Amino acid sequence: MDKIFQDVADNVAWLSGIGADPTGGTTRLLYSDYWVEAQQGVKKKMDDAGFTTYFDDIGNLFGRVEGSTYKDETIMSGSHIDTVVNGGKLDGQFGVLAAYLAIKYLKEKHGQPLRNLEVISMAEEEGSRFPYVFWGSKNFFGLANKDEMADVADFEGVKFVDAMHGAGFDFRDETKPLRDDIKAFVEIHIEQGKVLENEGKAVAVVNSIAGQRRYTIVLNGESNHAGTTPMSYRKDTVYAFSKIVTQSIDKAKKIGDPLVLTFGKVEPKPNTVNVVPGETLFTMDCRHTDEAELHSFTAEIEQDMKTICAEMGIDISIDLWMDEAPVPMDPHIVSVLEGVCKKEGLNYRVMHSGAGHDSQIFAPRVPTAMFFVPSIGGISHNPAEDTKTEDLVEGVKALTEALYELAYK
Repeated sequence: MDKIFQDVADNVAWLSGIGADPTGGTTRLLYSDYWVEAQQGVKKKMDDAGFTTYFDDIGNLFGRVEGSTYKDETIMSGSHIDTVVNGGKLDGQFGVLAAYLAIKYLKEKHGQPLRNLEVISMAEEEGSRFPYVFWGSKNFFGLANKDEMADVADFEGVKFVDAMHGAGFDFRDETKPLRDDIKAFVEIHIEQGKVLENEGKAVAVVNSIAGQRRYTIVLNGESNHAGTTPMSYRKDTVYAFSKIVTQSIDKAKKIGDPLVLTFGKVEPKPNTVNVVPGETLFTMDCRHTDEAELHSFTAEIEQDMKTICAEMGIDISIDLWMDEAPVPMDPHIVSVLEGVCKKEGLNYRVMHSGAGHDSQIFAPRVPTAMFFVPSIGGISHNPAEDTKTEDLVEGVKALTEALYELAYK
């Protein structure tokens, strides 16, 4: 236990130090110098552990231990190496380090597996530098369209193509066949929520990733003088917005978990003290693990909004700009992960993920499941992001045993 504890603590400190931001946290954006340094550093660690390492065309890093018997079957684990700006020390990178340590321990203790074991350190997931998410995993499955990236630039005007070439990579060679050897993918990640901490659990088995519907909604009424416009004559869009929010959230609370509803951005106009707001723009984010329930609830809320606005003489425009279906994890892999938790006597629970992960790109294509470890205070994407090292160790132990079940038996 002491060795694992020290290994986890040392590796987390090492990797989060690459791109350490003077204002706190870690900033390691796709194809930046710090990103290259991190990928090369992980590669060296895997080289030193006796893994066969290589990059694909776009910069996903792989570390492989060959199997003895089922050479066309690979058990893969990993996550993404990029961060958000001023991010924490665990999001993404813990999954990479845990996979490396788990496979290293298995190799040292049990020797060659029956099936190939492979770490993947994915190039990008966050979309923090360029307006594109899951660049690493989408390329792995041939889902990324290079034509979409031709004119994309970052916040400093650096073109995506130039940054990629500068880091030594290029677009995927589409003449190469996609891999068909991945028999299981297991990702471990911090929860980014408070459920495990509040319940005193050290680890979770994730059985699904929630679907998401995101909206931008604009209410148009009438701007008018705050002193000379009687209440009965007003077409006040903030008042309409407040009724929409109250009614919608009351309904969401009544339904309860796993449904969640968020009104996150609000822009009233003219946004001044003495004018009735004639326009209000706001966003709505709704998530559920059941697609039918997600669609049913949002359809009801949309109709409620229209009814409220019609009664108040206000026009409404509803733009549904994200509609991602829930992604279930593979029942067999979930069963394997849960069996490991029971066998090892881990303090665990089964839960869904309300946040998106690379696993949602993998799951429709290869058998996939996830582990979560707790997040202190539920904080993520923030320099304060943290997890007790003891809980990180429990996660590495769970992942190690899961990979043993999948690759050695």
